Amino acid sequence: MTIKLFFQAIAKFVFGLVLVALLLFLPAGTIHYWNGWLLLGILFIPMFFAGIVMMLRNPELLQKRLNAKESEEEQKAVIILSGIMFLAAFVAAGLNYRFGWIVMPRWTAIAAAGIFLAAYVMYAEVLRENAYLSRTVEVQEQQKVIDTGLYGIVRHPMYSATVFLFLSMGLVLGSPISFVILLFYLPIIAKRIKNEEEVLTQGLAGYKEYKEKVKFKVIPFIW
Repeated sequence: MTIKLFFQAIAKFVFGLVLVALLLFLPAGTIHYWNGWLLLGILFIPMFFAGIVMMLRNPELLQKRLNAKESEEEQKAVIILSGIMFLAAFVAAGLNYRFGWIVMPRWTAIAAAGIFLAAYVMYAEVLRENAYLSRTVEVQEQQKVIDTGLYGIVRHPMYSATVFLFLSMGLVLGSPISFVILLFYLPIIAKRIKNEEEVLTQGLAGYKEYKEKVKFKVIPFIW
């Protein structure tokens, strides 16, 4: 662990927390938007502790996760589209609360929070299994194909986790409108996976054989 990595991680964490809070509470017109606080809690509290664990046990993985600069042109478009999607979903959730467009029962948000946390656990397990995970599409030096654990079920378990994470967000926020907006994550991530598999097939030894062994990309028997 280095001091530079520590402050880099803290700065990104604080920036993300403040940004999401502003995108939720400003459109809501109040800080008494309880769904917003619920999302902030289940999103950033586990993220904080996961960051500490990575910093102490695997700072190289943390550095990879903090590095979000894509070299693939297709992935740059994916990042921009994802940013627009989240911006629209968070603002719509705040406005939905402010104007009471569609009011959902509280149990829906609580159930969605349970799904979100379960997906978070799955995400953490993927990080534990695969030390090569970065936020960019690339083939790293001495990288090997991981085919154990969740990788023996689907080829992209990290994206499996994010599908449940992101789709549950709209319901946690009590906003069906946001849920519909976040459905756009499916074609966005499909585009990312297509490009990622092209890169891995060309540059990672054994990946072609791995695709033949593990047939499903994200959800068993479906996708």
